[in-house]
Amino acid sequence: MDALSFESETMTFSLASINVNGIRAAVKRGMKDSLAATAPDVIALQEVRATNAITDGLLEDWELINFECEIKGRAGVTIGVRRDSHVKLLAKTARFGAHPQQDEALAVDTGRWLEVDVQDGDQTVRIVSAYLHSGEVGTEKMDQKYAHLDLVTTRMSELQELSNVIITGDLNIVHTELDIKNWKGNHNKTAGVLDSEIAYVDRWIDSGWVDVTRQLTGPVQGPYTWWSYRGKAFDNDAGWRIDYHLATPAMAERAKSVHVDRAPDYASRYSDHAPLRIIYS
Repeated sequence: MDALSFESETMTFSLASINVNGIRAAVKRGMKDSLAATAPDVIALQEVRATNAITDGLLEDWELINFECEIKGRAGVTIGVRRDSHVKLLAKTARFGAHPQQDEALAVDTGRWLEVDVQDGDQTVRIVSAYLHSGEVGTEKMDQKYAHLDLVTTRMSELQELSNVIITGDLNIVHTELDIKNWKGNHNKTAGVLDSEIAYVDRWIDSGWVDVTRQLTGPVQGPYTWWSYRGKAFDNDAGWRIDYHLATPAMAERAKSVHVDRAPDYASRYSDHAPLRIIYS
């Protein structure tokens, strides 16, 4: 595995955020071998698109909590702890949705936000697996994205009352020119690169959330986590950095290294995203 790594010192707790682009297909293409090689303690999956029974059957080495989408074959987020890890899953803490489910929120909220507490030694850490809408300029999908971003912003403000929180996932927004290869061709033209979307990320960071990848890498181009299946995007590293770990300051201080577990070649990919794996002390 061709992992792009930015390291500092010894590490103990590993969390990988992975948009699997359909877990059944990902497993067939080698996802379990990848997980065995990198050995994260906790996984936060997005775009799972499967029932609880399916996820449990596919990833037998993991204790999982899955939030299915109400719309079959769409979205879905999962959090899992490796069964032989020192980290323990506190299953009774699971919270589904960016806010309590209500009929008017189902269209934007279902299968897109899952919170679970894990126990790491004497520390409890709240993990979020988030899959925000991709949106499409000029369509109802963009309205749904902004509606969900509003729900997420409200919930993120509430979560800041806790010390140890990591919000992981595919947020479907780049933050700056450093986070996309073709900024000029996409800025204010393509969903995910609109100033009105970027303003949400600005607001989250200004309120105290730490972009852990950027904290560890500094102002470098990338590292990208998503490449279109079209054309030669992967081969040319024409990617986007849209997968994040956003952490509370106390948790961000524990971040020691970031790894983008990029497949060595196009044929070896099990998703159009690469796992974003960060290790915390």
